[in-house]
Amino acid sequence: MPEEVSNSIQVFAGSASGELARVIGAELGLELGRVELGRFSDGEICVEIHDNVRGADVFVVQSTSSPGNDHLMELLLMLDALKRASARRVTAVIPYYGYARQDRKVAPRVPISAKLVADLIVTAGASRVMTMELHAGQIQGFFNVPVDNLYANPVLLPHIEKEIGDLPVAVVSPDAGGVERARAFAKRLDASLAIIDKRRTRANQVDEMRIIGDVADCAAVIVDDMIDTAGTMCKAADAIVEAGAKRVLACATHGVLSGPAMERISASALNVLLTTDTIAPTEQVSAEGRIRIVSVAGLIAEAIRRTHQEKSISSLFA
Repeated sequence: MPEEVSNSIQVFAGSASGELARVIGAELGLELGRVELGRFSDGEICVEIHDNVRGADVFVVQSTSSPGNDHLMELLLMLDALKRASARRVTAVIPYYGYARQDRKVAPRVPISAKLVADLIVTAGASRVMTMELHAGQIQGFFNVPVDNLYANPVLLPHIEKEIGDLPVAVVSPDAGGVERARAFAKRLDASLAIIDKRRTRANQVDEMRIIGDVADCAAVIVDDMIDTAGTMCKAADAIVEAGAKRVLACATHGVLSGPAMERISASALNVLLTTDTIAPTEQVSAEGRIRIVSVAGLIAEAIRRTHQEKSISSLFA
């Protein structure tokens, strides 16, 4: 039986993360709080909390995954309802933080959507935010409340080691921005490091790709924070095989897998794609033999337990 946690803690789930939240609750020895999520006849989202939360330490588990607008609105309304119900502290547990890709102005007249969403979450009533593998680390500074940005390394690394076997390992960053993440994996796997130089003409489309580093005769592990349409990942896998790699694995914390992603993965040189349940996998994803889903429920549950008990969670960051 899991260690019991004080009754003053309550965990609620949005519709995007119901199964993940259920497992988190089981890890904590708690039943999920009762919340009713519905719609008015015109499509507006309706939220009603059915448990007394006055004075409680409340955690709301909700990824802002597809459909992102609906799931974000659910989260905001739940936070507002809990704040108005006099919860002592409300922590937004957002395993996948959507709207993170526009985190700075890279062209005239574009929004910084990651900052806007952060403001909405804090204004709605979040006293604290817990998330996993932000697309850019500086997004933590967009919030005016404490942010715990967890990493999936502890749960992914054992599965990577199992898949690579006895082959020498090269960890590959799909772009220059992901080098720090790839270096962290390379250090723990005692692996060499390679970088892919890619040229984009527009979002979600890569036209040219070159490998900087040696991947010949290696098990190559492509590491990224998310895999969306899988264009970059699959082209990288093909280029790595052409460069002489014996086995190609992809590792991404957030399996967005939208648009043509599944068709591309099926036709690619990838042997295995490791991802987590920060985004609930669809039936098609679960049925794909190359995809392995690793749960982060235990990691998030431990972070919730330590937060509630006012203990350090810094050891969970790496």
